[in-house]
Amino acid sequence: MRQLILCILSLCLWGTSVAAPGFSSASLGGGETTHFKADEIITFAKKVERTLASKGAHVAILARMGRPLSEMPRGMHFTHVAFVVYSKIQTADGRTLPGYAIHNLYQYDDKPDRSRLVLDYPVDFFSGVAHMEAGILIPSAELQQRLIKVITSPAYAALHEPRYSVIANPYNEGRQNCTEFVLDVINAAIYQTSDIKQLKQVSQKYFVAQPVEVNPFKLMLGAVFSAEVATTDHPGKPATATFERISDYLLKYDQGAEALTVKP
Repeated sequence: MRQLILCILSLCLWGTSVAAPGFSSASLGGGETTHFKADEIITFAKKVERTLASKGAHVAILARMGRPLSEMPRGMHFTHVAFVVYSKIQTADGRTLPGYAIHNLYQYDDKPDRSRLVLDYPVDFFSGVAHMEAGILIPSAELQQRLIKVITSPAYAALHEPRYSVIANPYNEGRQNCTEFVLDVINAAIYQTSDIKQLKQVSQKYFVAQPVEVNPFKLMLGAVFSAEVATTDHPGKPATATFERISDYLLKYDQGAEALTVKP
């Protein structure tokens, strides 16, 4: 997810500007300022990798804090979510080494209402964080194997909806953000189908989305002034997928799943 509604955060917190940075980032640049030195980021990224390895994780869901917690809406802690996969990584000097690669949905910086799938690595992933804290959701061993099959198949790209909205509705088609994409891929692995209509029915039945706590008038202004905000996919009060709600979902329905946080 990118900056919640370029204008909406400022409208919610200060009631003034229509162009202040918002809460969330799903862009490669993301509008995120570098708050930490390179060696601090590298050290933290390696700690996250060691934590994943110590758990024997082949696939996990990884979350970062791209905005200060004080700027986050109620019920939301992390700003971007992606899959982290134990892989064989080609180095610049031609070597192949084991390590973790991160599979993201990122917005285009110059087209914030469009997204693409991008592969990067832990140091890249944490380079613009506002706070050194990572959320990790480790599925059961069986679900991890199913996720690998989806992520390495054409179904993975087929589940990507390039029309982006920071508050995308996880219950229907038409718009998507990084958390909804992660949820769709998880359900594709669980139910072993890439039929998006069936996956949306599953989400409607079992997944509890996070309400977007924003005044309707301010939300309307956000949709008018920011291309990355769309309300057309919300027939009622807006709600979206978050790392926290995806964690609740897997901890309830995937026996053996584990959620944890990593700090320096």
